[in-house]
Amino acid sequence: MRVRLNGSDTELDDDTTLDAIVRRYGQGDRGIAVALNGEVVGRSRWNDVKLTEGDRVEVLGAIGGGEQEMEQWTTLSY
Repeated sequence: MRVRLNGSDTELDDDTTLDAIVRRYGQGDRGIAVALNGEVVGRSRWNDVKLTEGDRVEVLGAIGGGEQEMEQWTTLSY
């Protein structure tokens, strides 16, 4: 199946879960947020949510720093 992962068209096996995406690309799961079709999906649901053709997935990683040490999010590159 074809999905849009962090802005790039990506071919994935049918029944791929959000958890598999995070594990597949080796980023671990600490400091990670995942959005599916514009909605953030809680970590406890990653293993249950299967992707379908045309889904849009954004995997974001937290980065620290800045004037007030505020946490910011950045799209991870694959």
